Amino acid sequence: MLRTEPNHAALDGSASSGKLSQITGLIDQVSTIIVGKREQVTLSVICLLAGGHLLIEDVPGVGKTTLSQALARSLGLRFSRVQFTSDLLPSDLIGVSVYERQKEGFVFHPGPVFAQVLLADEINRAGPRTQSALLEAMEERQVSVEGATRALPSPFFVIATQNPSDQLGTHPLPESQLDRFAMRLSLGYPEPAAERALMTGQDKREAMQHLPAVMTPPQWHEWQVRVDRVHVAESLLDYLQALVTATRDGRWFALGLSPRAGLSLLKLAKARALVSGRNHVSPEDLQVLWVPAVAHRLQPLPQSGRSAAAQARVLLESTPVP
Repeated sequence: MLRTEPNHAALDGSASSGKLSQITGLIDQVSTIIVGKREQVTLSVICLLAGGHLLIEDVPGVGKTTLSQALARSLGLRFSRVQFTSDLLPSDLIGVSVYERQKEGFVFHPGPVFAQVLLADEINRAGPRTQSALLEAMEERQVSVEGATRALPSPFFVIATQNPSDQLGTHPLPESQLDRFAMRLSLGYPEPAAERALMTGQDKREAMQHLPAVMTPPQWHEWQVRVDRVHVAESLLDYLQALVTATRDGRWFALGLSPRAGLSLLKLAKARALVSGRNHVSPEDLQVLWVPAVAHRLQPLPQSGRSAAAQARVLLESTPVP
């Protein structure tokens, strides 16, 4: 099986081991809240480090919201949470202008989207109109309200949770919105030992109230700048293009990957290389990230009899590695 744990020994100038310990400390701290899910925590950190938005899909009660809150607190970023419901309006998310008599005019009151980390909890319980209100924010880091364009804080991340689409009261996310999530993860049920630790240990909701920030926003920005400096060989670009192109030839999927998806996967691969202690992308980075980064964007052919994730794995295994 492909290795997913960081290899610090391979670091070459892009970040010292002391610097890298900031990311390790972030993963360690969040893993004390989300017990037994270090791989998913690491992938979540990679997603945010690449500047991407994260979609966490699973059944209720396995820690989706807790993971989102723990990441935001550990990064020391301004956080807001919106519980998506069927009656949630776009103005509830973006904001609205209210007439104020003292100022003799309308004053804009920003909504919860004006945060550095927005937790969109159970996003697929809201109607399509409210879901689409996030599109501009997620892509452009800005919103247009009443003819005016307003910039969102920097950095800006959406961490969305959703229940499986076959559960009551859910609405499928449109393809255009799914394409704006860099990664989709599932936590799954905990292993028996991890679940026993949850039962006998401190209440994780209480523990999370005391989580310190492991780095400052400027330090986090510095890490994101380092991601762009990670080297990508031409052969790796050939490999990435071969994978992306194969999704579009009609043999595997009814709907293939967009150019946005390819760029997002490349950025994620750079972030994983950096977290793994390397200043260059390897085929392993693309392979480990392939399914989390692309499966939610793909529509398998009906006759395949496979899920998008399973079909993506088959395509990956059939594509020659440089």
